[in-house]
Amino acid sequence: MSQRGLEAVATLFMLMLFNASGAFVGINIGTGVSDLPSASDIVSTLKAKKIQHVRLVDSDHQMLVALANTGIEVMVGVPNDQLLRVGQSRPTAADWVNKNVAAYVPATNITYIALGDEVLTTIPNAALVLVPALQFLQSALLAANLNTQVKLSSPHSMDMISKAFPPSTATFNSTWSSIMLPYLQFLKSTGSSFMLNAQPYYGYVKGQGVFPLEYALFRSLNPNSQVADPNTNLFYTNMFDAMVDAAYSSMKAMNFTGIPVMVTASGWPWRGGRNEPAADVDNALAYNTNLIRHVLNNSGTPSQPNNQVSTYLFELFNEDRRAGPVSEQNWGIMFTNASAVYSLTFEDVATNNTDSPALRGMFCVANSNAPHSALKQSLDWVCGPGSANCSAIQPGQQCYKPDDIVAVASYAFNDYYHRTQASGGTCNFNGTATISSTDPSHGSCVFAGSTGANGSSSDAAAGPVSQDSFASQYKSCWLTCVLAVLLPVVLM
Repeated sequence: MSQRGLEAVATLFMLMLFNASGAFVGINIGTGVSDLPSASDIVSTLKAKKIQHVRLVDSDHQMLVALANTGIEVMVGVPNDQLLRVGQSRPTAADWVNKNVAAYVPATNITYIALGDEVLTTIPNAALVLVPALQFLQSALLAANLNTQVKLSSPHSMDMISKAFPPSTATFNSTWSSIMLPYLQFLKSTGSSFMLNAQPYYGYVKGQGVFPLEYALFRSLNPNSQVADPNTNLFYTNMFDAMVDAAYSSMKAMNFTGIPVMVTASGWPWRGGRNEPAADVDNALAYNTNLIRHVLNNSGTPSQPNNQVSTYLFELFNEDRRAGPVSEQNWGIMFTNASAVYSLTFEDVATNNTDSPALRGMFCVANSNAPHSALKQSLDWVCGPGSANCSAIQPGQQCYKPDDIVAVASYAFNDYYHRTQASGGTCNFNGTATISSTDPSHGSCVFAGSTGANGSSSDAAAGPVSQDSFASQYKSCWLTCVLAVLLPVVLM
């Protein structure tokens, strides 16, 4: 085979890997926990929750041993207090890699090293050693023949971006330009991701009412409260996407493209002090449930629809030793006794099939006599923690009716009911819904359970194809086209 053919095969292989891999949701495990469970107990919790990706803020050896032979992908961290030593000495960096990475692979599936955490905004005196530390660690990985398996990057805070909205004009704080240029060059040359700690909770609180809470929680926005980038006319249904796009725009402003964004921390506190009303269980459940569903649908962001955003949820356990207000100690989804703060699944529950034969011809619809405020509350729940597929009732979609909350809520209630009835889901929603045998489908808006009696096709009884499904089909078609182009070259 010619050199050209070999290059084509390599390119094809990489494209196939890209298409086959999807975004994932992992979890952070912090160290500020007074009664942290044993490493083996933590790994048991990860397995029970079906968590396949974990970020350690350090390189705890007991955890690395416990994670061996589990298949769980591990991100280890160089703590901020070790950064100066690693960045000032090549032998120290090599010793760190040998003791904390090379000694545990391949049994422990270490795939990333996170150098520090929000270094430039929390320990600016270490800024000058950030890039040298990355280079020294990369050299050590190369020497250990681990440079293809283990990637390197450093998580940054949103505070690195001077003005994050509108996303299209976002730029990095010019104070750090001399650091960010070689840093981005390093990421580009090594094929690593830009790590971003994207916390809409902080964005919402600091905004002091500029953005609605629904926008921060991935909930449906009132048509009069739609958030758009005035420069691109792209609509943002959630703050998370706007933050990620702000990072892409900031890199583009420095003439860097093609560096993927990985979110290394995102979550919501479930308890706060008297002056922290947004930190409660309902909001934490809504945010994290919607975040997981949003990431796993692989739909990207408005400006980067084909770039999937893998995300590490913040965090597994409450860190009671963290400084700051009450909310800072209460981001965990689990208590240290292995009980859950609230129920959360790390699987994409929104992709479950709604076409239940036993429910054909039965519909869960909104009670037209229910107060609109009660319907709105039920709608927020079902499209949030309830994990109904509400894509069809978004602006511009086939079931969107801005002035008819009964119709909109009916679609969402029915979708939820058909997805969950077999596992105990009901059609009640605090008295705002009822069962009906009248098919509410109309035009291209097809309700789950429809038999086509209202002119709709029974083939669509599982509901309309969402934008996320279309994106997946597009990607599959794209790969087919690439195959058609490259295969003749390979065979030459």
